[in-house]
Amino acid sequence: MPLVRSLSMTSLNGLLQCEDEDLPVEDLLLFEISWEVTNKVGGIYTVIQTKAKTTADEWGENYFLIGPYFEQNVKTQVEFSEPPNPAVKKAMDTMKSQGCQVFFGRWLIEGSPYVILFDIGSAAWNLDRWKGEFWEVSNIGIPFHDREANDAVIFGSLTAWFLKELSCQFDDKPNIIAHFHEWQAGVGLILSRSQKLPVATIFTTHATLLGRYLCAASIDFYNNLDQFDIDKEAGERQIYHRYCMERASVHCAHVFTTVSQITATEAEHMLKKSPDVVTPNGLNIKKFSAMHEFQNLHSMYKARIQEFIRGHFYGHLDFDLDKTLFFFIAGRYEFSNKGADMFLEALSRLNFLLRVHKTDVTVIVFFIMPAKTNNFNVETLKGQAVRKQLWDTAQSVKEKFGRKLYNALLKGEIPDLNKILDRDDISIMKRAIFSTQRHSLPPVTTHNMIDDSSDPILNTIRRIGLFNNRTDRVKVILHPEFLSSTSPLLPLDYEEFVRGCHLGVFPSYYEPWGYTPAECTVMGIPSVTTNLSGFGCFMQEHVADPEAYGIYIVDRRFRSPDESCNQLTQFLYGFCQQNRRQRIIQRNRTERLSDLLDWKYLGRYYMHARHLALSRTFPDKFEMEPSAPPKTEGFRFPRPSSVPPSPSASQHSSPHHSEAEDEDEDERYDEDEEAERDRQNIKSPFSLGALPQGKKKQHGEYRN
Repeated sequence: MPLVRSLSMTSLNGLLQCEDEDLPVEDLLLFEISWEVTNKVGGIYTVIQTKAKTTADEWGENYFLIGPYFEQNVKTQVEFSEPPNPAVKKAMDTMKSQGCQVFFGRWLIEGSPYVILFDIGSAAWNLDRWKGEFWEVSNIGIPFHDREANDAVIFGSLTAWFLKELSCQFDDKPNIIAHFHEWQAGVGLILSRSQKLPVATIFTTHATLLGRYLCAASIDFYNNLDQFDIDKEAGERQIYHRYCMERASVHCAHVFTTVSQITATEAEHMLKKSPDVVTPNGLNIKKFSAMHEFQNLHSMYKARIQEFIRGHFYGHLDFDLDKTLFFFIAGRYEFSNKGADMFLEALSRLNFLLRVHKTDVTVIVFFIMPAKTNNFNVETLKGQAVRKQLWDTAQSVKEKFGRKLYNALLKGEIPDLNKILDRDDISIMKRAIFSTQRHSLPPVTTHNMIDDSSDPILNTIRRIGLFNNRTDRVKVILHPEFLSSTSPLLPLDYEEFVRGCHLGVFPSYYEPWGYTPAECTVMGIPSVTTNLSGFGCFMQEHVADPEAYGIYIVDRRFRSPDESCNQLTQFLYGFCQQNRRQRIIQRNRTERLSDLLDWKYLGRYYMHARHLALSRTFPDKFEMEPSAPPKTEGFRFPRPSSVPPSPSASQHSSPHHSEAEDEDEDERYDEDEEAERDRQNIKSPFSLGALPQGKKKQHGEYRN
């Protein structure tokens, strides 16, 4: 057992003191319960999947995930086995003997954690009885037509039943921590507490139900947080029972956590309770052995995107691809919540600025947001076919040219370049040129949209007039489908596509955390976020000058929409003014921020939540140290030493700044020196492994 066996009497990571010397602390079991265990629905799947390795390293064989059983997911993700823990096996056998199907195995992800999966369908015959029991303990009624809420009752009842069978085997000793994610798992928490099970409970909300609904309705949410009639708003949206399940879970849990400070403020007003701990979301960071390998990947995938652009804009390819920047926005198709409305307005203003200043930079913007479509756009497919035909023609002429040149050189002659291409070659090339002529503009969407006339992105494009005209310096492509390496249009996976772009733009209005800009950061791609996203607030707290590190934070909380849009436009325009050298410097800085987002560092907040839950549930057995909350000393990136603070040259007053300025900046910039200074700003994380024999952990040794 890596960590828990070394706890002994010292504490859990030196933060929690165990006062009962007869209590086998190594027998503590941690269960994480979520509807998205092995079942990808949204971002919670990413949180649990990426965090699994760090938690498994800490808890070893005592870490279990609980989720629903769906055969189509399990076939490719789970390796079934027998439970090695006799108490878990006995609890499962008891449930199986009463007609419930329970599965056990390892989830085939990094860390290979154990999973316990409940077949909801096999227990559905208990639904009415369990809804009645849930009503008796909570006075929350679940309507029969809400399939998702009914499934949550079955899942929660099975979870509480399992925890009861398990805890009965431990003679009321504090052996179990249960961590519930989101309202779908909350029923299990409520029932566990009503049955007074000896279980330390934690509840994490990744976004409040009502907050998401209100923001989607284009309401001025953050300026009116304290003025909403919560019950009335939930009732009008027919989610009152779900809201009650969520709120009851929050108030029943021993420890309540949420993923960001902005969501903590929201929860205080929507759920009437402040979180005990903020647990930021992280990622598993894999560093390349060669420091600049990610820069090589950027060049490689950028070339693949350029190939798509050559086909999509055939006949209108009158711009220099070497001076073309690729921006993108990706995520759920939530037009206002994800900030697509503001982004489009800013692109219109950016197009005006680039045209007025007669810049030679072209910006191509991708919208990767899934929507209902029929199939690929015929014109888009034709563009890729024309590009391939031109490539084949050029290759055949090149081969013929090369053979004649080779033969002439063998004879010791300098060939007559006017005769080396015959009339047939010229005819072939003329036909190829004629085939690239088109009488329509390059399409703004790659697919046939089912609701073309009512699509908010397309309607906004029509309003602002970004139709990919020759005179436009900003061109737009809507790709209403998730990216795939098997696509005949843009054969790239999402990660490959992100690496090939220059800037991710996510000006979200409602974003409790924001994995899209975080993923950009760990891949060394600059991004735009807002101070209404958890990621943006986190970066403001931990990075002294976010812009210098390629994190542009739009103020959508304290500025009017028009002022925020102008600020976004200035960020985009400033980015367009950078030269290639400056963009490389900025990408190096951005990639170094990935240490901040590593679960090795952010896992400390989850550890603290678990320690707090044990001390509150079993105060006579566990005691928190006064200095227990995680510290962030040495957990902050200062402003880079090179001046100006950002590779955008501090927003030149004129787009035509001198080359001398760039040379001066390059002299001030020392990549190795900056990288070493940044590495020193992140302290080494506390060890998650067992200590060498003979060495005992000192009290408080793991304080941050």
